[in-house]
Amino acid sequence: MEERRVIHEITPLMGKDVLYIADRHKKEFTYPIHNHEVYELNFVEHAAGVRRIVGDSSEIIGEYDLVLITSPDLEHVWEQNTCKSEDIREVTIQFDLNFGEDSLLARTPFISIRKMMNEARKGLSFPLEAIMRVHNDIDVLSKIEDRFYAVMRFLNILYELSLCPGARTLATSSYAKIAVEDDSRRILKVKNYIYKNYMDELRLPQLAELAGMSASAFSRFFKLHTGRNLSDYIIDIRLGYAARKLVDTNRSISEISFECGFNNLSNFNRIFKRKKGCAPSEFRETYQKTRIIV
Repeated sequence: MEERRVIHEITPLMGKDVLYIADRHKKEFTYPIHNHEVYELNFVEHAAGVRRIVGDSSEIIGEYDLVLITSPDLEHVWEQNTCKSEDIREVTIQFDLNFGEDSLLARTPFISIRKMMNEARKGLSFPLEAIMRVHNDIDVLSKIEDRFYAVMRFLNILYELSLCPGARTLATSSYAKIAVEDDSRRILKVKNYIYKNYMDELRLPQLAELAGMSASAFSRFFKLHTGRNLSDYIIDIRLGYAARKLVDTNRSISEISFECGFNNLSNFNRIFKRKKGCAPSEFRETYQKTRIIV
């Protein structure tokens, strides 16, 4: 198998620029899978049937799609798939804003935007209600000639999106290489242990002991704090690492399954298909089609 690489896109943003807006109509998606240093908000309409890949997430989109990506390492692509539309509209907004601790955007009025930007390191997909809430602003953004007003309008888009419920993260944290974060020391300690030992057998009593709790109490505590069962969390972490190995290495699926803590290949294939919607071999093939050799 030939080794393939993600294109690292050099974006048009230069020097002290804040926004780059590409508003275009087209009949098909042809650009290969890529990543880039700057943040991106990508809006697509009239493209039902297009396959959107963000990290290890692969979904077929409907008439409207809006995704925010804020990690320079997270690869993404929209590919034609079964879309038959003759007039696809895509508005790509790449932006370079300073969200550092000493910046204006670190101040209180921007808290919800900062939280959203952090979540979007795994890719963030917005529901139709949120898309409709900002549709008019996105529609006219490329027509605003005054740069100051364009930036203000874009900040309004980000703010409105940050207030909308129902946004979903796309890539798993282990695939996206996102550091473990949590506001509970007990949960954080367990999460870090899982990240470092995902390939080994992990048992509830062992992890509960790390948190200084009984197994039943910790199980309830973990579910209450994260909204997920401990077993589902462990499976998702393992699948994220497995997906990354499927994409980045030539190892066999059998090798990858055992390296990622699954006790047998059939179990791995069954869980992968249930969680990712396709078999590991199909997942690998999909990524090979969207990558190019560089």
